Amino acid sequence: MRSTTFRLTAAALAVTALTAGCADRGGVSEDAADYPSQDITLVVPYDAGGASDLAARTLAARMEDSLGQSIIVENRSGGAGSVGLENLAGRAADGYSIGYLPVETVMLGYQGYDVDPGAYDLVGQMVSVPATIAVPEDSPYETLDDLVEAARSEPGALSVSNSGAGSIWEAATTELGRATETEFQPVPFDGGAPAVTAAVGGQVDAVVAGISETAPAHADGRLRVLALFDSQPSDSLPGVETAAEQGVDVVIGGWGGIGAPAGLPDEVRTKLEEAFSEAADSDEFRTIIADSGNIPVNVPSEEFSEFVDQEHTRFGALLEGQD
Repeated sequence: MRSTTFRLTAAALAVTALTAGCADRGGVSEDAADYPSQDITLVVPYDAGGASDLAARTLAARMEDSLGQSIIVENRSGGAGSVGLENLAGRAADGYSIGYLPVETVMLGYQGYDVDPGAYDLVGQMVSVPATIAVPEDSPYETLDDLVEAARSEPGALSVSNSGAGSIWEAATTELGRATETEFQPVPFDGGAPAVTAAVGGQVDAVVAGISETAPAHADGRLRVLALFDSQPSDSLPGVETAAEQGVDVVIGGWGGIGAPAGLPDEVRTKLEEAFSEAADSDEFRTIIADSGNIPVNVPSEEFSEFVDQEHTRFGALLEGQD
């Protein structure tokens, strides 16, 4: 009788431990091998409508096909992406919360935000985003040289919108000032879309944003892109020269990938990586991203992790050296 009682007690304790473990993982009761059995949330740390949001939503739609579950995009903007990134890092590592990780993931920790790339398991990189600088259609500045000369005449007076304080586009604005030995006034917004809208509306003198955010407004005449901060021109901006072609040696841009809170079960990580690779290789994803002016890529987890480590080191040297 004692033996039977002991076995029953042990079984009860095991069930209790299993239930507690499931609660710690966000209430998901199934084994990781059954993943996924419910909707997945994809956190985008910017407002809807920008380049990051477009890339994330396009990829999510294709990942749904592989995973057999809906992926619900949740925009959590603020703090140059820190609000969404911190929120993602604090969620359960069960695969039901994933997120879009931008280049700011490796930058914000150097700027006082609680963002550490080590807080995420990296699934893969799917996009590269060249930077551009553009002015309103009625701007008096016809060329990059016009804009730079105006800034030199009154350093810090020209306002340039970007996707948030601490963002890659703010860093690009700072780099442009350094390269041309002048100074611009960065104006942060919560994402690339509102930053571009501010420039279209004439609220700022210029905007630095990704090519996918400025090219459409350039094409329909609402903005005039003055330069592309990439190593070569883009078909999305016919006739627009790179900054280097105009004598300004600045090549800078963003990137984006998918990650999850660190500590994913191996089975879950494998399924996410497989779904990611299929989605990033799909004709629909590659076409939509290329048409937007960005560069579609499919960089697997291990290689992406090495790249992120390198970028973390690179931006540490850049940002910690700021005055």
